Amino acid sequence: MFVKVVPNNKGRKGTSFIYLTESYREDGKVKHRTIRELGLFDNDQVPYIRAAFAKKKPRLVYDDNSD
Repeated sequence: MFVKVVPNNKGRKGTSFIYLTESYREDGKVKHRTIRELGLFDNDQVPYIRAAFAKKKPRLVYDDNSD
């Protein structure tokens, strides 16, 4: 399973649709099946969504420079 990110070309700029997708083989061909549509997210949220579904959890550092 993986997170599929599709840029939103018709609506707000800087957003993407995110799908939880499964890969499988049928008659020797690789195919994808959408398990769940997660929705529309801002592009800066995409790494956090991917990290949530990753097998090896990466260490994400959030740097808030709002001083």
